Amino acid sequence: MARITKEQVEHVADLARLAFTDEEIAVFTKDLGDIIAFAEQLNELDTDGIEETTHVLNIANVMRPDEVRESISREEALLNAPDKRDGQVRVPNILEG
Repeated sequence: MARITKEQVEHVADLARLAFTDEEIAVFTKDLGDIIAFAEQLNELDTDGIEETTHVLNIANVMRPDEVRESISREEALLNAPDKRDGQVRVPNILEG
């Protein structure tokens, strides 16, 4: 059973640009080791004859068919726009020029 090391936790923290104290590293090392050990218990299960699944529930595509339908006009879409010009919604500048 592979255990996670302090160096591995520090490496992952560095990749994620996270800074931890030595105490936090120790806690994460223990906690992640416990999580990995628990997950490794799944390797002990006999899964012969079990059909693979991608989801625990039988879910079919719940999306509606993609159909071309009539849409509202640009003028109707802009009716409630607080500020508009040249067929577009005007918004405040967010970039300095």
